[in-house]
Amino acid sequence: MANFGILSLIGFLLLLALVIYIVYVASQRSQGRNLKFSVILIAILAAGGLLLNALGRGLVFIPPQERGIVISLSGGMRPTALQPGVHFIAPFIEFVERYSIGQQSYTMSGVSGEGQVTGNDSVSARTSDGQEVFLDATVTYQVDEANVPALHVKWQSRFEDGLVRPQTRSIIYNRVAAYKVEEVYSTKREALQRAIADDVSKVFAENGLKLTSFLLRNITFNKEYADSVERKQVAQQDAERARFVVDQEKQEAERVRVKAQGEADAVITRAKADGEAKIINAKADAEALRQISAALKENPDLLTYRYIEKIAPTIQTILLPSNQGLLIDPKNILKQP
Repeated sequence: MANFGILSLIGFLLLLALVIYIVYVASQRSQGRNLKFSVILIAILAAGGLLLNALGRGLVFIPPQERGIVISLSGGMRPTALQPGVHFIAPFIEFVERYSIGQQSYTMSGVSGEGQVTGNDSVSARTSDGQEVFLDATVTYQVDEANVPALHVKWQSRFEDGLVRPQTRSIIYNRVAAYKVEEVYSTKREALQRAIADDVSKVFAENGLKLTSFLLRNITFNKEYADSVERKQVAQQDAERARFVVDQEKQEAERVRVKAQGEADAVITRAKADGEAKIINAKADAEALRQISAALKENPDLLTYRYIEKIAPTIQTILLPSNQGLLIDPKNILKQP
């Protein structure tokens, strides 16, 4: 960074040397010594001192992260801000007020030492259902380089305490009043944050600032409501555990039902298979009986032959009961067609 203050210092030293020289020569002459003033030396010291002092006070360097407002002793100011680089202003008549265009943050927090204000600086607000909430917030912004002169006219260097802090707190307070307490800390927290950011951005833009981001860092409640919220959360956790147990029991019951249904289906399937097998066997038996009956009709003695064949293949004569008195000759039977 260029530093032109050294020129002013050198100029001041030259003027101081001029004064010392004049005093010295005057003291010597007062003592009767014939010492003359050197006009050339006086001219050099005077001209060099005034010139370097003027240059040192007239040359101004503006770094890239700053803009400068040139203000005159008469109270006027230049209409445009000084851009980065070296500039010359009227020495001893004008001076420069510098403004940073870099990112700046302002934090309002209930934790002491965390924000710009010492102590509890959280924003106290009332929700639509009357609950008191405390909000910690951080505003990140920067000076709009196109509107530095307007910002200077309205706020000078007081824009942080006069604009950023009070306007942000007021907008937070008004916006929270449109939400219920549960919405503020849970379901609509992001919507609340967006609404506050939109309002803050509009106010900043009207005053020469640009909002970079707005963050709701923390939301707390008074002790009574905090205790009620904790009890509610405990109850919800208990309810969740109960629902989990019920779901497990339902799953177990469903598993048992499915298993029983499977076993019943298996029994029904086996029963159907057994029934179908019996029907098939019965049809086969019926068909066999039908064919046997047809065969007997064609050869009535076939049944007698089968009977004799089953008794013993070596028997040649069969005795019938005593009241019949007949003898059957199997050979004769076999001779028949």
